[in-house]
Amino acid sequence: MQTRLEQNQKVKYNLGSYNRFNDKEQWIRITEGCPHNCPFCYETQQIKIFDVPKIVRTNVKIMDMNLLCKKEALNIINSLPKAIGKYNNIVAYDLICGIDYRFITQEIAYALRKKGFKKIRIAWDWFMKDQYKIKDSINMLLKVGYQPNKIMIFMICNWKIPYEECCNKLDLCKVWNTQVADCYYDDQTFPNVIPINWSDKENKDFRSKCRKHNQLVNFRIDPEIKQ
Repeated sequence: MQTRLEQNQKVKYNLGSYNRFNDKEQWIRITEGCPHNCPFCYETQQIKIFDVPKIVRTNVKIMDMNLLCKKEALNIINSLPKAIGKYNNIVAYDLICGIDYRFITQEIAYALRKKGFKKIRIAWDWFMKDQYKIKDSINMLLKVGYQPNKIMIFMICNWKIPYEECCNKLDLCKVWNTQVADCYYDDQTFPNVIPINWSDKENKDFRSKCRKHNQLVNFRIDPEIKQ
């Protein structure tokens, strides 16, 4: 069976700048491209920088696949308005895709915090051996005031990183007290995940483990067990 990635080798995630909003939120894309060319990703390697659109909502979702890989990243973050409107309403930003730990610095961590980035996600797509670099990234975020239980680790599942290795990574996130987002290969979502590199049982089991893990991180108790 061919995956969607194999069937659509020319398909890319991004199609230029983006700026849409409704009554509550705004979605923008201000860069595209990533140098890594990961085999599970559609993102182009060609780097493009777009103008930051006018921010008109206090909840802003930034859709860039890898904002931090651009040399202009710090300047872009610093250029974002912290407040809008005549009443100076505070803006909350959200990087939809996981931060690339290879590009985060203490200065960037400080800028993210200062500009009101609320939900911090770190992509841990590869192996357990990257634990030291992931922990270094978490430490940078903690140093500027982020709480560990507000940090989320992205893990790609149903891909070539074995189920057992992802379980080991999940165990380490318990120690760190960070949340986990299980992301399934080829942009699949439950309940329609088709087994590719993991079995159906492994996919369902890991998803269940992540849901329970996040309950314990968020509530510090198991809410499903009653007196």
